[in-house]
Amino acid sequence: MNNVLKNKNVDLKITSKHSQKYIDALLRNSRNMGLDKYFTHTANGDKAFTIEAPNLKFGLGVISELGEDAKASGITKAALFVDPYVEQMDHFLKATASLKTAHIDFEVYNEIEIEPTDRSFRNASRFAQDGNFDGFISIGGGSTMDTAKAANLFATYPADLFAYVNAPVGEAIPVPGSLMPHIACPTTFGTASETTGIAIFDILNQDMKTGIAHRALRPTLGLIDPQGLTTLPSAVIASNGFDVFSHAIESYTAKPFTQRIAPKSASQRPLLQGANPYSDMACLEAIKIVGENIEKAVNQSSPLEELEALSLAGMLAGIGFGNAGCHLPHAMSYAVAGLVKNYKPEGWPKDHPMVPHGISVIVNSPAAFSFTSVACPQRHLKAAEALGEDIRNIPENRAGQVLGDKVIKLMKKTGLPNGLMGVGYSEEDIDALTENTLPTRRLLDISPRPIDKEDLKTIFRDAMSYW
Repeated sequence: MNNVLKNKNVDLKITSKHSQKYIDALLRNSRNMGLDKYFTHTANGDKAFTIEAPNLKFGLGVISELGEDAKASGITKAALFVDPYVEQMDHFLKATASLKTAHIDFEVYNEIEIEPTDRSFRNASRFAQDGNFDGFISIGGGSTMDTAKAANLFATYPADLFAYVNAPVGEAIPVPGSLMPHIACPTTFGTASETTGIAIFDILNQDMKTGIAHRALRPTLGLIDPQGLTTLPSAVIASNGFDVFSHAIESYTAKPFTQRIAPKSASQRPLLQGANPYSDMACLEAIKIVGENIEKAVNQSSPLEELEALSLAGMLAGIGFGNAGCHLPHAMSYAVAGLVKNYKPEGWPKDHPMVPHGISVIVNSPAAFSFTSVACPQRHLKAAEALGEDIRNIPENRAGQVLGDKVIKLMKKTGLPNGLMGVGYSEEDIDALTENTLPTRRLLDISPRPIDKEDLKTIFRDAMSYW
């Protein structure tokens, strides 16, 4: 089978019936979902949203087409970014063999920090500036892809690191123009960095996360091969799956684009626009796929069929949040990861404490959804329904609780930590967590319910433990 779904710049090659049924469902939803009441126009709100579809190729074995794709992108000498653990795997050997067959010159850069930092972004940028490359290839998880994005940016338009960083932490200077070609080949499925124009990193001397968000950072091509996931430890699968899951729910429940103040000019419309009908379709399907597959994927050895489905879910959620944006759980996650104390999770290197991104997100999600559900209860109920909940007789005032309970149930079944206490925090840390979350205005402002400092403290307190 080699069916193709085309939508402007989207080219999804579907290689199995398992994937095809989800694409069929997505297309059915697209015929049934119009501008619902959530998108009612407001006096000063935007009247339009922009669809920026990533260029993607999805399927078992497509990593072996990397060389052809690099040649088609005009790459002759590539900066090849790879996670040092991935570098030892057969998936990487297939990729480099394909590049050699296509006569693509490349130089490997493997000094990737898991959860990138301002230090690692600067080091990677120096490598890229010195190498006289005409293209970038990244093979690994979100850390690898984000590092390659930053290196591409600073090699093309050299500047101080914080020139392009989101305000108020950085200057938020717009990227001046297009970057060199970048082919992103994920070996995880949580961040969906191959679909977005976002690069996230830690500021070491401030114990906080921030990022660069601009459409120019979106990779030229995302080459998504689910076979690259088969070596992931179960804990990493769980973390990735819940990152996808929260991406999708946050984007679906985000402030609608019609409530964002209309830009003065079309060029000022932001990359992350708020919930919109295009993102809705992808997000609801991603929630459903994760709910159907994550438990089996985590608790069964080498479940390629479920990993293929979760990889597709990650791609769909990336399309969704890459246009809509995430809100509270992700905003809070940056503080949770940045202020980590002694937590060293199973499945990750033990050389330093860390809270993996998906875990730092999901420990906040039930409490955050309880808070945001007041603003759009039907959307929270719809998310619970996508997880299999019968919502026919559930009143709107229970929407947040019902969705939160479904998330908590899945967390228990897949061995996730029990809230913030499970990753080493206590109520004594609430003030610090709150202060480190407040600068993430890009995310907080997309929350469907306005939030202030005291609200954040309450949510962090509610997220300390769930069972």
